[in-house]
Amino acid sequence: MTSANPLRRAGLKALASALVAAGFAVPALAQNTIKVGVLHSLSGTMAISETVLKDTVLMAIDEINAKGGVLGKKLEPVVVDPASNWPLFAEKAKQLISQDKVAAVFGCWTSVSRKSVLPVFEQSNALLFYPVQYEGEELSPNVFYTGAAPNQQAIPAVEYLMSKDGGGAKRFVLLGTDYVYPRTTNKILRAFLKAKGIADADILEEYTPFGHSDYQSIIAKIKKFSSEGKKTAVVSTINGDSNVPFYKELGNQGLKAKDVPVVAFSVGEEELRGVDTKPLVGHLAAWNYFQSIKNPTNDEFIKKWSAYAKAKNIAGHKDKPLTNDPMEATYLGVYMWAQAVTKAKSTDVDKVRAAMYGQTFKAPSGITSKMDDKNHHLHKSVFIGEVQADGQFKVVWKTPGPVVADPWSDFIAENKGKANVPAKSK
Repeated sequence: MTSANPLRRAGLKALASALVAAGFAVPALAQNTIKVGVLHSLSGTMAISETVLKDTVLMAIDEINAKGGVLGKKLEPVVVDPASNWPLFAEKAKQLISQDKVAAVFGCWTSVSRKSVLPVFEQSNALLFYPVQYEGEELSPNVFYTGAAPNQQAIPAVEYLMSKDGGGAKRFVLLGTDYVYPRTTNKILRAFLKAKGIADADILEEYTPFGHSDYQSIIAKIKKFSSEGKKTAVVSTINGDSNVPFYKELGNQGLKAKDVPVVAFSVGEEELRGVDTKPLVGHLAAWNYFQSIKNPTNDEFIKKWSAYAKAKNIAGHKDKPLTNDPMEATYLGVYMWAQAVTKAKSTDVDKVRAAMYGQTFKAPSGITSKMDDKNHHLHKSVFIGEVQADGQFKVVWKTPGPVVADPWSDFIAENKGKANVPAKSK
């Protein structure tokens, strides 16, 4: 019996090779490991935000493997670097799905990168877990969105700015990087503000390209706009390494939070690393998780990350470990996928998709996160935090409980009648 095992394994390997040569996809379960794709920019303008998400995936995989893996097999990460190059994201996605035969992919940050890979995942019927807040206006059966939809971040943040506690803003600067997420989010926010009685003349909208570094004239324009009589707030959808010069210039020109508060949707603990945050105290960020949240689950998450970062000698984090919202969303995604595979007893995409609905996981944010039964989005609590001198955030407002995502915003007229269910998954 023992001597036959090597022959059997050789036969299976030969069969698998023949199937691949003939153009047939070989399921991950036919291998000794289950391959998992990691699709994040490790270079270029988005590396400041995305590199740590790659490490978060690897940490979760190590933890799962230490507990025996999934379906009795170890998870094998396949890491690629699309280098903040949006067309390259699609090429790397094809490589992961067709060549590396991964069972699922965890990746993308910007919406332009997600839009680039979306046709690849839909045509191949593969699964992408997307961990970052986004503009909505999309609902694919091949994507599970573990970041926030606009009603789980942008809308609550602006409502807070307009409230007495948030300063009672009457004028708004919508400042973003020039691509789909900021422009669509600001389209939604303009309609929301109009519904609240804010005139177009009281909204200033400005965009800068990826990698932009000179914010002197834009900050000066914001100062002038804010001096025209009404309380002004800035809503920032700047992404990537441009946040560093933006916040430095904010400090240089003395634009203080008590005068013109800035609320950011893409700035967390990681983006403030290396920035002198003392002049930024009181400015805001809206997320669904902050490192400063106190509860046993988050304490354990931070402890695990600190130990992992030190053991793996992760740049920056080995000495100053930081966690942030997209890291939490990434971590949840990996674990929920593993739970769904276990429930489905298969890595088959259709079976895993069905098993994902209703999956829950105790989140570091302090809630039990749930994947919606239909719409591929997590139910998420919303937190607004103030920047502190040490680069952390003090939570100043939160929702009473988890908010159900609304991918098709009610503030976009053409969405009327659209169902929040992926067409192929009804």
